[in-house]
Amino acid sequence: MLKLLTVWIDVLTLFPSMFMSPLQESILKRAQQCGHLTLLLHQIRDYTFDRHQMTDDLPYGGGRGMVMKPEPIFRAVHAISGTDASIPIVLLSPQGRTFTQQMAMTMAQQPRIIFICGHYEGVDERVRQCLVTDEISIGDYVLTGGELAAMVVIDAIARFIPGVLAPGAAFDDSYASGLLEGSQYTRPPVYAGIEVPAVLRSGHHAVIAHWKHQAALQKTYMRRPDLLENLDLDREDLAFIKELQQLQRNPGEPNEE
Repeated sequence: MLKLLTVWIDVLTLFPSMFMSPLQESILKRAQQCGHLTLLLHQIRDYTFDRHQMTDDLPYGGGRGMVMKPEPIFRAVHAISGTDASIPIVLLSPQGRTFTQQMAMTMAQQPRIIFICGHYEGVDERVRQCLVTDEISIGDYVLTGGELAAMVVIDAIARFIPGVLAPGAAFDDSYASGLLEGSQYTRPPVYAGIEVPAVLRSGHHAVIAHWKHQAALQKTYMRRPDLLENLDLDREDLAFIKELQQLQRNPGEPNEE
């Protein structure tokens, strides 16, 4: 009997109710029901030691806003991880490295992960120095807290856990191959005066695969040309991009090469 593959994710947050609906819908709900994903939410206030359950305080040196205190976060992490030092402890922070599809794929191979959701003006620096093994940002902007970012990361990770999606499905998504996904069509064959490309209705799988690859190349070139710099493109791909460049320089003129 095959062993069920499961990723266990613990989330430390001041606002666990924010996760309720997103984590109980669609693929994430199905992943949990099938036992491929285990999600546990931990209220950081439960790990305070004063009667007011204080989780934040004024920053030393002055400044606006409040900073999350280190003690409750340390106590929560130690209670959850015990003596297991191998568990990645990830802080969601605008100061972290930018989250990518490759990172999601790698994290999906971890049996257990702890996420810390920062809030207010962030967390005490000692949390970073002594607890956190990685910091992740989902973009160059600031959110009210790390909760929304954690949801994004969890969703992306779940797609790479074996058994959550159909085999290979996650590897057809944008960024999985380094390219954006090409244009997609469904029924009806003609709508708003636009017809589905005939090649997609031809039934020739090799021809369709070639068309889809070039469609992905074209969309990436038009929208995210920076992604092409990191890809090992073959001669045919380079020739196709050269055609796109010429068409862009001379729209409406035939390609004479």
